[in-house]
Amino acid sequence: MPKGLGKTLAQNKKASHDYFIEEIYEAGIVLQGTEIKSIRAGRVNIKDSHARIDKGELKLINLHISTYEQGNRFNHDPTRTRKLLLHRKEIDKLIGVTQQQGYALVPLKIYIKNGYAKILIGVGRGKKKYDKRQDLKQKQMKRDIDRAIKDRE
Repeated sequence: MPKGLGKTLAQNKKASHDYFIEEIYEAGIVLQGTEIKSIRAGRVNIKDSHARIDKGELKLINLHISTYEQGNRFNHDPTRTRKLLLHRKEIDKLIGVTQQQGYALVPLKIYIKNGYAKILIGVGRGKKKYDKRQDLKQKQMKRDIDRAIKDRE
């Protein structure tokens, strides 16, 4: 694997629809045996997962990494809880932020960087229904403007 930023393997597109993302952190993932092979093959689903701080450690809950086809009896549990690697100061900061009401730790993207699987964790504040409607209106207006400009050319 070449050095530098690799391709994006999984992305949570609903996160920006459901949350205002205020801060983003890059974290490493503690993996077992065949999990990295499944991740490199792109067999990972980040949609229903979330992060939580438990006993001073950041945990990723409900991330689905499919079993590796050639893994036989050494395969992993697809939805096990995985530990995330962050600096202690960053975890302490996240503890303070997530104790406020309405904030959550949302996984945004999984990718390979310098041969290691990394995940972007966003600190998100939940959107209300009217915020989501406003975003959809703005998106539709932008689409209409782009379409009008394209027709004019």
